[in-house]
Amino acid sequence: MSAIEDEIVIGEGVAISVAEAPITMRMLSGLIDAIVVLLGFYVASLIVSATALLSGFDPALTRAFNIATFVLWLVLVPTVVEVLTRGRSLGKLALGIRIVRDDGGPVGFRHALGRALVGLLEIYMSFGTIAATTAVMSSRGKRMGDIVVGTYPMRTRGAKSTMPPLVVHPALEEWSRTADILRLPDGLALTARTFVGRAGSLTPQSRDRLGRDIAGRVAEYVSPNPPAGTHPEYFLQAVLAARRDREYALLTASSKRYDAEMERVGALPFGIEDPER
Repeated sequence: MSAIEDEIVIGEGVAISVAEAPITMRMLSGLIDAIVVLLGFYVASLIVSATALLSGFDPALTRAFNIATFVLWLVLVPTVVEVLTRGRSLGKLALGIRIVRDDGGPVGFRHALGRALVGLLEIYMSFGTIAATTAVMSSRGKRMGDIVVGTYPMRTRGAKSTMPPLVVHPALEEWSRTADILRLPDGLALTARTFVGRAGSLTPQSRDRLGRDIAGRVAEYVSPNPPAGTHPEYFLQAVLAARRDREYALLTASSKRYDAEMERVGALPFGIEDPER
């Protein structure tokens, strides 16, 4: 089990608002999703049965339609919803949870389909007992489907305090302006930002261990490496601040271009005076 799993999530009672969601939130969101899916399946089954009865379908054809309805509502619908919402569903949205890959990235079709297929056994066929037992025993609150496809539930809201602003260390100012920084996975960026903001509440040993671990993961998306001997926390602050400043500059430039285009679109032809000016 890595330091990230031990410390960021449950280590030493520190309130770092990141990583996996508590098991209670996970179970409640799963209950909401199961109720919605089963209600949809029940309504769809009634419609299929009524249509088959009125149309005089053969019993074998009716059973085939019922099986298709079962697959649609218990497998395909959850899969499509999870893919389109990037790891969310009605229950997860209500509880502030998102399903992400183990590396913090968004889930894809393979992950969502695998979770839905395994969910037939661990949620619906076992009335949720297998999923609950596996989640309690897992370090990241994973159910069996998460273990199979490599995902976990991440809490996306719930922080109780505002984190301090990001400040670039003077020794890294020049490096941060020229470094090539790729897009960080959402989960990794959130983990790094939360660690930097809450590092002071960790014990020195955990702070050093986590800082090195997170900095090593972030360094995979940065080139060139920072100067030798750079403190991990200074490195993380510089990367996060550079991302913030660059995104702000892009948004500002885009806003200026939009304003200029709108001014050109609204301008009258040359030589015609605008009575409102």
